[in-house]
Amino acid sequence: MASLDLAWYHYLAVFVAIYFARWFFDPLRAIPTVGGPSLPLLSYLAAVRWIRYGKDMLQEGYDKYHGSVFKVAMLDQWLVVISGPKLVEDVAKRPDTELSFHQAAGEFVQTKYTVGHEAHRDPYHVNIVREKLTRNLPAILPDMMDELTAAVQEHIPANDNEWLGVNVMRAALEIVARASNRVFVGLPACEYQSTQCVLPLRLTGLPSGRDREYLNLAIGFTLDVNRDRATISMFPSFMKPFIGRIVGSSAKNVRRAIPILKPIMDERRRMMEKFGKDWPDRPNDMIQWIMDEGLSRNNTDQEMVQRVLLVNFAAIHTSSNSVTHAIYHLAERPECLIPLREEIEPIVQGEGWTKNAISHMWKVDSFIRESQRMNGINTVSLMRKAQKDVVLSDGTFIPRGTLMVAAATPLHHDEHVYTNADAFDPWRFSRQREREGEAMKHQYVNTSVDYISFGHGKHACPGRFFAANELKAMLAYIVLNFDIKLDGDGKWPENIHWGPAVIPDPNARVLFRKRKATA
Repeated sequence: MASLDLAWYHYLAVFVAIYFARWFFDPLRAIPTVGGPSLPLLSYLAAVRWIRYGKDMLQEGYDKYHGSVFKVAMLDQWLVVISGPKLVEDVAKRPDTELSFHQAAGEFVQTKYTVGHEAHRDPYHVNIVREKLTRNLPAILPDMMDELTAAVQEHIPANDNEWLGVNVMRAALEIVARASNRVFVGLPACEYQSTQCVLPLRLTGLPSGRDREYLNLAIGFTLDVNRDRATISMFPSFMKPFIGRIVGSSAKNVRRAIPILKPIMDERRRMMEKFGKDWPDRPNDMIQWIMDEGLSRNNTDQEMVQRVLLVNFAAIHTSSNSVTHAIYHLAERPECLIPLREEIEPIVQGEGWTKNAISHMWKVDSFIRESQRMNGINTVSLMRKAQKDVVLSDGTFIPRGTLMVAAATPLHHDEHVYTNADAFDPWRFSRQREREGEAMKHQYVNTSVDYISFGHGKHACPGRFFAANELKAMLAYIVLNFDIKLDGDGKWPENIHWGPAVIPDPNARVLFRKRKATA
């Protein structure tokens, strides 16, 4: 027995020695740590602090090491944070062979475990969003606007006689899901109480009554991915496949979505086999674009459905959060309704709800961009994972496998970059666009070293053009049709921070009243 005890102590001593040796020779040890000690085991205390106080830790690092790098501990690895325009530009320009956005995004979303390995291995849906969705915006916007109008009326059922309290976060999820899926899967899947089923059922094949179930899945998948990735990120890499199978709520939604979307896919596959890639009334939507690419790759129905839901996640999560923030700002400042209406009304009367009309709504664009600057989806941006050892422009050595980000929230609240940076200025960016030669700058979709809500460089969010039109149309429609103010004491609903995530208050209610003179 004594010999066994001695052997156990021997193995423990060897393990501890190796553990400390790896820490001592780790190149990341040369990068300063923020938020707590970097010593082995003790760094987990800082990792726990990151979950609750990540915003404060980023600000501390930004203030101390601006123009350089620092690191913070997460439960599963170190996160290296860059700041300053030179490093933002440096990282944004690096090729994927050095710093990969795709691999970093996969780790943040835990794509392999929340969605599926195939979607992580071959993310062709990203190019579909970047190219086909963006290129087809003028054609698809009328359908999206039609769905958005119906959805707003249903989920904000206010009249002109009294104020109605609405949970904005929940309403935004429903409205964005419906408007987005009008483009992603068409009618009648997205229009679950429609009496207008004008799209021939032979093109969708969706069984009657399954449309509400599909929308519930799309929204549920979005919420489940966020919850699952947070859970999986708490464990070391070797445990993630096992934990992913345990939590697996998002994977269950994929399996549940297959029998709903399969009739659509089967019918479209039959039409493609009969007429080739083009046929009369061929749908121009996301599911068709994914089928075009997926079938050429011999994807299974499950793999194509994974991508439909993954695009849903990206659209619903970001857009519903963004429009919720914007509505909170609008409710806090109802005086902004008048200048917004003065801009929107003549544009809509003259051009209707077209892409060109929406592009002329500078104040709407500025309002949403400023809301994004003040809040954002995450406190970090410009995610990258080192695919090889890299030396940054300031001389910092980044070893292969390192996860990197840029500090977004501290940048967007930097007084050296934005005048009165902590104040919400709704017309900040529309004023800048009025300067000579800057009409095309400072738009919501534009990125720069000083504005990285959508990232920056070639990997800036590919869906931002679709999102911008959807959000601007939604906010403009609400402005024209409703009076709005905060419920209760009139105070801004505080954001919730969980690690790098910025979440608008999910329980806050805003008061709506139908405007008597509507557009």
